[in-house]
Amino acid sequence: MGKIFIFVLLWNLVGNPFLALIILLAILYVLDRRYVGIFPSVTRPFRRARQISRLRTQISLNPNDVTSKFELARLLAERKKYREAQELLLQIEDRYEHSAEYWTDLGYANIRLDRLEEGEQQMLRGLEINPRVQYGRPYLRLAEAFRHSDRDKALRYLREFQDIQSSSSEAYYLLGNTYRALGQSAEAKQAFSESVTVYRSLPKYKKRQERGWALRSFLAGLR
Repeated sequence: MGKIFIFVLLWNLVGNPFLALIILLAILYVLDRRYVGIFPSVTRPFRRARQISRLRTQISLNPNDVTSKFELARLLAERKKYREAQELLLQIEDRYEHSAEYWTDLGYANIRLDRLEEGEQQMLRGLEINPRVQYGRPYLRLAEAFRHSDRDKALRYLREFQDIQSSSSEAYYLLGNTYRALGQSAEAKQAFSESVTVYRSLPKYKKRQERGWALRSFLAGLR
């Protein structure tokens, strides 16, 4: 009712229903980005594109800049350009062979390129170096990768993730989605419920960053 009232008010103010709707959506977007975090950032793709362009220029000027290559590989993986990301990561292996982040990133790129066995071993190598690397998310990625070919292994990786994450709404939301992908409806609902419970127990300063995940979990639990 509140949104309808605001829409009608804006319509009366601007005299155009389409413009009033655009203004209302803009207001909702700003409020969401400030207080909740459900909507994706509209500026994030543009910032990422600028970062990629900057890094490419930096690497062209200094081909030995391994830090820039690592950062560029991550950004390319975010854009689903896994082949290029993998090639960059292979170029810097000798400098990052003891980095858990490196091996999990390389493993994920190979998994997305359908090199499942190789990617799994690389991700496990990273987890062996640091079991809590990327807050345990590699376990979720492994579970997702094996959800069709090896259900038992996928569930084992989920349990590994649960052992690491116990105080993050985001973690339980991701866990619920992975369980749902595996057809484990009851476990998925439990994970979504845990996400909301964890959120309620967080101190105020943490709730801001977890609020969006708790809301997503609440909505997902209704389905």
